Amino acid sequence: MTAETVAAVQVTTGATTTAAGAVPPAQPSLSPSRAADFKTCPLLFRFRSIDRLPERPTADQARGTLVHAVLERLFDLPADERTPAAAGDLVAPQWQRLVAEQPDLAGLFAPDDTDGPAAFLASARGLLDGYFRMEDPRRLEPAERETLISTVVDDQLLIRGYVDRLDVSPTGDLRVVDYKTGGAPREAFEARALFQLKFYALVLWRTRGVVPRVLRLIYLKDTEVCDYTPDADELARFERTLVALWRAIEQATAARDFRPKPSRLCDWCNHQAHCPTFGGTPPPFPEHPVAGGGRPGDPGTALPPGADE
Repeated sequence: MTAETVAAVQVTTGATTTAAGAVPPAQPSLSPSRAADFKTCPLLFRFRSIDRLPERPTADQARGTLVHAVLERLFDLPADERTPAAAGDLVAPQWQRLVAEQPDLAGLFAPDDTDGPAAFLASARGLLDGYFRMEDPRRLEPAERETLISTVVDDQLLIRGYVDRLDVSPTGDLRVVDYKTGGAPREAFEARALFQLKFYALVLWRTRGVVPRVLRLIYLKDTEVCDYTPDADELARFERTLVALWRAIEQATAARDFRPKPSRLCDWCNHQAHCPTFGGTPPPFPEHPVAGGGRPGDPGTALPPGADE
């Protein structure tokens, strides 16, 4: 998921189907991942969304992708077959499918590393065991899984994202569920996760006229659940925040001025070699910059949804 700015940016995204089924035209757009990038570090946003620098997938990202895929497929089974054993049986075939679709994932392990792949798959099964300690999928029938939702705010900015799971009660209440394969974060990192869920809540409110009753983060590693209840006033303020953020991105693009914002997150950044904070030099700014759209992890990595843990 990315942001496409209008100033000096050639927008090339294709049509996106909204929750209501409409197909909006290509236009400036913003996703939770890229919005969070700009908030974290404007230069990181540039590297990912404008320069589109490659990022080598990590084992943690790949594990997140795999676990998300298994949890999505788990609900394809009849309710009484959604067991820990069934989820475990899905791990290997889902990994084979992901590697076939994203060959870069095969490079996570050295050719002579015979233990690495087995340990990797076992760790994914361990996370799935944690899921079953928090929920009983036999008692759930999600309304939607890995669903692209989108809407337009400020009459011109398309906001969109993929929801891991959407539950709808018999009375019409919505629960947005997001799986996290990392450990439960400290307060500052939890705020980033809730930013993502508020993003989804805003889209659902604008497209369906219903404020989600619950935004739920499920941390599989620590078997913790974090529930948050938004309200309409809060989402209206959040919408203004997103519009202001987009305008800041637009201004930075017009000025070609994306500055680094050093933090502890720099330790995990893939782009230190290009960052002035670490003595690097950014690549020349594209003459016709393109910020492309996509799913979590895009651009700069080939990982599908679930990778942005």
